Amino acid sequence: MSAQAQAAGGRTFYVGMAIAMAVTVLIGFGPTFYFKPVVASPPLTPLVWVHGFLFTGWIVLLVTQATLVAKDRTEVHMRLGMLGVLLAIAMFVVGLMTAAESARLGRVPPGAPPPLMFVAIPFFAIVQFAILFAAAILLRVRDSEAHKRLILLATVAIIPAAIARFPLAFAGAPPAFFAMADLFILAGIIHDRRTIGRIHPAYIWAGGAMVIFQPLQLVIMGTGPWLAFAKWFVG
Repeated sequence: MSAQAQAAGGRTFYVGMAIAMAVTVLIGFGPTFYFKPVVASPPLTPLVWVHGFLFTGWIVLLVTQATLVAKDRTEVHMRLGMLGVLLAIAMFVVGLMTAAESARLGRVPPGAPPPLMFVAIPFFAIVQFAILFAAAILLRVRDSEAHKRLILLATVAIIPAAIARFPLAFAGAPPAFFAMADLFILAGIIHDRRTIGRIHPAYIWAGGAMVIFQPLQLVIMGTGPWLAFAKWFVG
């Protein structure tokens, strides 16, 4: 495959991945957020509304940025990057606040562990998102290939929240929604192997660390130190 064909295929792939993530979010949060005016569901607090709009903004920006790159509109893509930085900072702050509020109110997905245990999942998700996004920003000029993969992985870190709310009996169990989220990482790995003949280091190191940490969270959430921290965090 020529370098030009590889580049074109890569751009199309990341647009498709962004759209797939948008559909995932729509399915997961449709009944409780996007279609709330016409679907009976528990009331949302003002903080949850803000959280929902911010994270929706991220998904919209993800699709927009991937599309701009696919159309060689890199100058506009780079200008929108500052909006992404501001949005990510707001998501980090509001995401932690929402996680604490949800645990305090006892709101967890069906099939999930008790609130003080489950709050480990959104807490570590938003921390991973922040770390991966920061790494992506630092590499945006020096290594654009790592940048786009790290942005994808940052979104994978927060996508389990939507998957956990899928209308499936097993979706709310952490092992299930982690495994389903990992399909996005697997898709990136397969795409790399088919287009560049190797797995990019971003998937090996960052993606690998994410996958390894998933079962560790399930161990950590039941420990005394975590429960003590969770009580403090929730307030």
